[in-house]
Amino acid sequence: MDTSTPVDLRFRTVLARLQATGRIRRVDRKLSVDDEVAAVLKHHDDGDALVCTAVTGHSVPVLGNLLASEANCEAAFGTDRHGIRELVARAMSDSIAPEIVPTGPARDHVFTSTLDLGSRMPVLRHAPGDAGRFVTAGVVIARHPVTGVHNASYHRLQLVGDDRVAIKLDLGRHLRAAFESAQSLGRPLPIAVALGTDISLLYTAATMGSQMPESRDELAAAGALQGSPLRMLTGLTQDVLVPADAEFVLEGAISATETVPEGPFGEFVGYQSDAGPAPVVQVTALSHRRNPVYHAINGAGRETVMLRKYVLETSVLTVLRDTAPMVVDVNMTAGGLHRFHLNLAVHKDGPQHDGFEVNAALAAFGALKDLVRVVVVDDDIDIHDERDVEYAIATRCDPARDLVVVPRGRGHEYLRLSDRGIVSKWLVNATVPYADRERFRRVPFAPSTVSTADLLPCDLFDAGPDT
Repeated sequence: MDTSTPVDLRFRTVLARLQATGRIRRVDRKLSVDDEVAAVLKHHDDGDALVCTAVTGHSVPVLGNLLASEANCEAAFGTDRHGIRELVARAMSDSIAPEIVPTGPARDHVFTSTLDLGSRMPVLRHAPGDAGRFVTAGVVIARHPVTGVHNASYHRLQLVGDDRVAIKLDLGRHLRAAFESAQSLGRPLPIAVALGTDISLLYTAATMGSQMPESRDELAAAGALQGSPLRMLTGLTQDVLVPADAEFVLEGAISATETVPEGPFGEFVGYQSDAGPAPVVQVTALSHRRNPVYHAINGAGRETVMLRKYVLETSVLTVLRDTAPMVVDVNMTAGGLHRFHLNLAVHKDGPQHDGFEVNAALAAFGALKDLVRVVVVDDDIDIHDERDVEYAIATRCDPARDLVVVPRGRGHEYLRLSDRGIVSKWLVNATVPYADRERFRRVPFAPSTVSTADLLPCDLFDAGPDT
């Protein structure tokens, strides 16, 4: 894939790519928005994307697990993981300002009164312990009231009325900073929420402070990712920009004064979050495409964490290749929720490289705040195969010498083992000294001339007595 040219990453184009590659399946069984749709998505969240077509009380189908696996992501982008990382790197370094267009499919149907959000959209209750029905895949777009910089980010929205939602604003997030700035000025913050939007925007919204500083305009970053301007509409009822090709768009404003109880909700770490006060969004408009699709992301499902995998890998590779050019590749692992565990492969050209693998691991902790564990291996180990990584640990790592613990670093506050986000980090050095690499070389086999197609059913044996 030539990542110097524009890539069509509109939502419907992506769905067509997945369909053409057999990465999307249909579920026609009758399912309720209360727990049942989310349960199906969770129990199949390491495979194909799923469209639930028969949601009780709704004519709109629910799409889930869209980007929940590496195979789905590669089909969606039409390239491999290296190509995806190159596109993400464009978003982190370049900008292409959005194009304001007069109309688009997101305005096929418009409602500015009698919004009735819970009836017009099949918003899910994701787990039995959740406080209610939550919009989870919406990209929230806002402009900072002082700087004018656009932010795009994910924030869960709990339905609390026909035209009201509660919005979860975690500490340290850019949208929270914009909201607090508007609050200090005594006015609400206008926002738009796009569901089923360009995946260039889905990925840009998944970046965090270390990858996308508050001064970067994330609509322009999304344009850089796809290599062309993001098509946007001006808001109907709010001073916001709205993706022209989205499936659903909500417009509204975050109240500067009103809060309501929000949560609990099943979070990406697999635990139920605590309930607490959250600001209210007064929704002033709802629009959608003709025959729209509702995109849902399970809070504790794999799509939640997969959205950040390539973003975090791109970010850490950028840092490490400047710090330690011996780094060959990285993998944010599934078991570490694509956020907390990193496998790191290095290539040593001589004894002068011994020890740099530890430097590289420490630099990775500096690059990614939430990282808890790094395993460093030589480049003859496949870091995308956990069995191979475990082999390296089993045969090349002496814990007394090669296990390093860094006490009390800053991590993610959602980790329950942490002390309000303070948690120890650890690295496992499963590389061998350069001088010993021949002694640790694995047994080579000759190339095989027998392919899988040559493997036939066996009919040579029976259970009868020997004759």
